[in-house]
Amino acid sequence: MGSLWSEGHSSSILCVDWSPGPTGLVASGAEGGELTVWTHEGVILGRLVLPGQEDVTSATFSPAGSANLYVSHGDAVSVFDPRNLKAPVEDFQSAGEEEINALALNETGSSLAVADDSGAVRILEIPGGKVCRSLRRHTNICSSVAFRPQRPNNLVSVGLDMQVILWGLQKTRPLWTLNLQDMAEEEDDHQQQRPGQLFNPPLAHCVSVSSCGNILGCAAEDGRVHLMRIGSGSKLEQQGAVKAHTQGASQAHFIPFLSHPYWMVTGGNDGRVALWDLSKHPVVAPEGKAQAAAPQRRRGKSGGRRREQALDKSKPKEKSEKAEAEEDDAAAEKQQEEQKSGPKLSISHGDKVNWLCPAVLKGEPSVIVADQSTNLTVYPLSQL
Repeated sequence: MGSLWSEGHSSSILCVDWSPGPTGLVASGAEGGELTVWTHEGVILGRLVLPGQEDVTSATFSPAGSANLYVSHGDAVSVFDPRNLKAPVEDFQSAGEEEINALALNETGSSLAVADDSGAVRILEIPGGKVCRSLRRHTNICSSVAFRPQRPNNLVSVGLDMQVILWGLQKTRPLWTLNLQDMAEEEDDHQQQRPGQLFNPPLAHCVSVSSCGNILGCAAEDGRVHLMRIGSGSKLEQQGAVKAHTQGASQAHFIPFLSHPYWMVTGGNDGRVALWDLSKHPVVAPEGKAQAAAPQRRRGKSGGRRREQALDKSKPKEKSEKAEAEEDDAAAEKQQEEQKSGPKLSISHGDKVNWLCPAVLKGEPSVIVADQSTNLTVYPLSQL
């Protein structure tokens, strides 16, 4: 089902990015300082091994076109012309306090967010690479960072401290912080735990924001993709989760070029790649479900009160027990519905997923998968 892009690397590929511009270039970074640029047909355009041979941990194209490619290695960021990899256009030494894990550019390409092992997030001015803000709140490795589309002063970061933080960059302070451990415990309370079943802590590996800017998705070590809806005033309105993988979920990316903004592709340590339509998930579309459920509850209560006035003391108790049974049935039905709302596409890739990159290649919606091997695998999403 998938096609292989080979001979671009000699070690495990750690990151991939795609430029949605007219050229549709793809960049991949690997262990040992390897950087490769590909055409949208999978032809190698250029290869380079960075001096120092530090792992290339993140690569991102400038959103203003494929004029620049930003690459993190060690605590530095190098900027390349992707069509000429001979030498960097710019080098930002000590861009991170420690080894950098993730890069993110804002929509105009004027700010670069750098997340590192110290837990800090630095904001660099582009061009030049001057550090204009330092965001410190994570108590462990900051693993992933993303700007909110259409909200240039909002940035979200996640880390191995299980924290999701939405930052207001004007005052360099968190607008809110969510602990995924608390969120996961709430989810577990609503699900039956099998005897002997253990859950990994929800260490946060990857965060993505839908193109509308209101839905966050975070892949975590507990196998879930945790979802959050941001409302007016950048407040956290609602949270929930999708049980996406049987082992840790390493990647989650919203896809901006399908029929609506709430398609998401996920990958995990279970070797599976899954495509989800989240448009009807309660976190994404809560209003219809809430409006449908609320009148039923109100009718039940008012009817119960009227009957209590006409019946003796034992019968209201019977009614109460009946209402509880109906609620239990409704909860079980809801759980069955959630279990049925599985992925629209599930691919048994077979190897742990290091990185996923949604892309349009040769005019076809696709997902590029990097794993423990030296090859990239491209799966088409055209059957949608």
